[in-house]
Amino acid sequence: MSTSGRTQPDAVRTVTVVGTGVIGGGWAAHFLRRGYDVVAWDPGPDARTRLSGLLDTAWPSLERLGLAEGAGRDRLRWADTLAEAVADTDFVQESSPEVLEAKIALLAEVDRLTDPRVVVASSTSGLLMTDMAVGCENADRFLVGHPFNPPYLIPLVEVVGGRKTDPEAVTWAEAFYTAAGKTSLTMEQEVPGFVGNRLQEALWREALHMVDSGQATVQQIDDSIAYGPGLRWAIMGPMLTFHLAGGPGGMGHMLDHFGPALLEPWTRLQAPELTAELRDRVVAGAVGAAGGRTVAELERRRDAFLVDLLLLLEQHRDGQARGDD
Repeated sequence: MSTSGRTQPDAVRTVTVVGTGVIGGGWAAHFLRRGYDVVAWDPGPDARTRLSGLLDTAWPSLERLGLAEGAGRDRLRWADTLAEAVADTDFVQESSPEVLEAKIALLAEVDRLTDPRVVVASSTSGLLMTDMAVGCENADRFLVGHPFNPPYLIPLVEVVGGRKTDPEAVTWAEAFYTAAGKTSLTMEQEVPGFVGNRLQEALWREALHMVDSGQATVQQIDDSIAYGPGLRWAIMGPMLTFHLAGGPGGMGHMLDHFGPALLEPWTRLQAPELTAELRDRVVAGAVGAAGGRTVAELERRRDAFLVDLLLLLEQHRDGQARGDD
């Protein structure tokens, strides 16, 4: 397929979001904040009401971060059909449920209805584009653009193509997401779960083991990260954090000194059996940690904190760019 005539990444004006649940709706909020015209399509019941409620929650935070010139909720338009949604669009972000067979059918339909020059990204949290695009005639313009929740605040998006994806489409998507205010992590090869989710999953498995064995409570696990390494990870991530742990010798000293400890059987990478007892214990712990606050209240608290943190990170990264200590 020739890509001549494809809209330049920094000239995109219209974005289509297919699926408007928590992730797709979050994408819609992000694109609206950045000043795009957003066309939404979701066949689910009460989809418009749910997205309106999500925007009610997200918009105050987005206003604090700053809206692009001309940005506004009035630039959202609902389409009655998928064909209408992808007509004359510059980019498609698909965020349907994580069911492979359904993804295959939906992406094939998107492919049939969308101009073959338009790049299509899936928000899948772990499925491979090679597997999802088997029904697509123009599989070379399909790729993964995996965000983190909430997409309207968390900058990261993981970009990776399938075996049939044109590298030019991946390059285009990386440039588009960057122009749209995202931090693109572009992968060279497909890996189930990508990068962030694989790391999250390892921590999640160990957390479940600790609750199951009575070694730690849900609250203790959350506190250990929120008041411990999570604070450092926000600015440096785990690898650079360990580089500092090596002192003046850096990562080399860290590996030489602590390397033998890697053989200690501290962690269990196999997930524990999710018994009814373990499920109930984790649920009870989460409800207790919520302290009577509803999910909506916790979301507002999370968003307010994330806005403060993003503004703080911006200050520190500006300082790094200037070479400040």
